[in-house]
Amino acid sequence: MSTVLPGQTARVLSGMRPTGRLHLGHYHGVLKNWIRLQSEYECFFFVADWHALTTHYEDPRGLEEHVWDMVIDWLAVGIDPANATLFIQSRVPEHAELFTLLAMITPLSWLERVPTYKDQQLKLKDKDLSTYGFLGYPLLQSADILAYRASRVPVGEDQVAHVEITREVARRFNFLYGREPGYEELCRAAIKKMGKKAGKLYDELRAAWLTRGEHEALTIARELVEKQKNITLGDRERLLGYLEGGGRQILVEPQALLTEAAKMPGLDGQKMSKSYHNTIGLREAPDEIARKLRTMPTDPQRVRRTDPGDPDRCPVWPFHLVYSTDDVKQWAATGCRSAGIGCLECKQPVIDAVLAELKPIQARAEELANDPVLVRNILAEGCRKARDAAEETLKDVRRSMGLEYS
Repeated sequence: MSTVLPGQTARVLSGMRPTGRLHLGHYHGVLKNWIRLQSEYECFFFVADWHALTTHYEDPRGLEEHVWDMVIDWLAVGIDPANATLFIQSRVPEHAELFTLLAMITPLSWLERVPTYKDQQLKLKDKDLSTYGFLGYPLLQSADILAYRASRVPVGEDQVAHVEITREVARRFNFLYGREPGYEELCRAAIKKMGKKAGKLYDELRAAWLTRGEHEALTIARELVEKQKNITLGDRERLLGYLEGGGRQILVEPQALLTEAAKMPGLDGQKMSKSYHNTIGLREAPDEIARKLRTMPTDPQRVRRTDPGDPDRCPVWPFHLVYSTDDVKQWAATGCRSAGIGCLECKQPVIDAVLAELKPIQARAEELANDPVLVRNILAEGCRKARDAAEETLKDVRRSMGLEYS
């Protein structure tokens, strides 16, 4: 369950490991989605530099340069610091503190069963990943999310398990520490503040859920609580926890905000990835981009210019699906199947479209690269805002765990 209070905008958190300058796969797979989200939600986007060390701890050279390069690309494509908070994970030590505190209550088996734990070990056999940092990185992700009480986390299907373990950790924390002294009495007092009619309805809906398991009653009761204007935030959190027979909701259980799988293919037809050496960088020189696209492999059965081809077998066709209008796609498909056009002719509209898309991005990136003080100031302000937001959560967490000493 995630809670968004009346008058509030749902909060989104997402991050990227710093790998240096970004490519079209990042742009179409992540950044375009971020651009849309920043106008719909309160967004926190962060550089996951600690996460980079979970798999590349032995060679941190270049990490700082990668951070600045990546943030420049974020800003160049349209991530707006006026609409989103941009920050560096390691500059907000509350992430590490919450990670440590959550580690005290998280069963080891929860971390070992995360699907990507074994998958990454198999994929990265050349690295020694028998470290606590690697085993614990899903919990560090949970701390990243929970520190901001984010109610939405944009992920692909393969990352849903990470959001689910975050929900489980939040639920366990709330169960262990949400029972403050006099909790039952505080809840009954909060119900009275709702008014006679609303309070009676709350009790009826709570009973329907706890005694008969009616999910619709639970949903209606949550909406009822969130609409109340006569209760405090603390009362609201208590009543949301009381609904399910638990305690006060200290940490928010986030929901996965599913994103479409990236549609941007690599130059060889595989997923665009630096590890496959099949990328087009956002800041690559136009001549180099044109050369890469002109020399892309095509339908292997189309040996001669006069041989008909099949667009579905050609790595160029997915680029048309991303960049070309319906008219151009029809022209390319018909010309390929009939051998009416050659492969270089087919590639030219893609080249033109990619260069046109990247031209303003590259111009903006050049401006930012020449003004490093501006980029650093943007991140410094974002880190300050992030720390303020995370510290609010940590105060409640420390108090709940008996760590607030006078």
